[in-house]
Amino acid sequence: MGKNHWLIAGLGNPGKDYEETWHNAGRMAVEALALRHGIKIKRRRFRGLTGEGTINGQQVRLLLPNTYMNLSGDSLIRAMAYERISPDRIIVLYDDFDLPLGRIRIRDQGSAGSHKGMKSVLSYLKDSPFIRIRIGIGPLLDQDAVRYVLSRIPGSSRPELDAALHDACETVEMIISGQQQKAQEQFNKKGS
Repeated sequence: MGKNHWLIAGLGNPGKDYEETWHNAGRMAVEALALRHGIKIKRRRFRGLTGEGTINGQQVRLLLPNTYMNLSGDSLIRAMAYERISPDRIIVLYDDFDLPLGRIRIRDQGSAGSHKGMKSVLSYLKDSPFIRIRIGIGPLLDQDAVRYVLSRIPGSSRPELDAALHDACETVEMIISGQQQKAQEQFNKKGS
């Protein structure tokens, strides 16, 4: 691995208790990406689980931080430093209850909003532009935010979530192939 590689991180919480919860949508997207490209995410490193392989001819390291959400940046920065990867070759996928279920949004700057995992990542990366793919899990309605994001994903919501995870995988594939603009035009406007 080296400078021209991509680091793709899916934010979530480790362990069986969190596996099928809304807050793990980013983690689920990177797991889906790994499946699509036959990459095994098994190695324990950088305070997470990691695997490397090739997507569309590009070398990638996939990372699932095992630090719990509010310390995600610690895992990301360790992998980044080890590989000497610059922020513009980092893609972070995470859940967002301000975005409707089934939708994704691609950006390379902005605030973390209320997302503790992204707050942690931004505490390390500061103003460096890096690509974020937000996966919609909303609307929140009148529910308690913490209780909602840590609740199990109901079967009735799976088709829409799976469609968003599929779009997120396609987005990553397009971005690392140099088509970020096209991905943003295709997915940021979808369903709006």
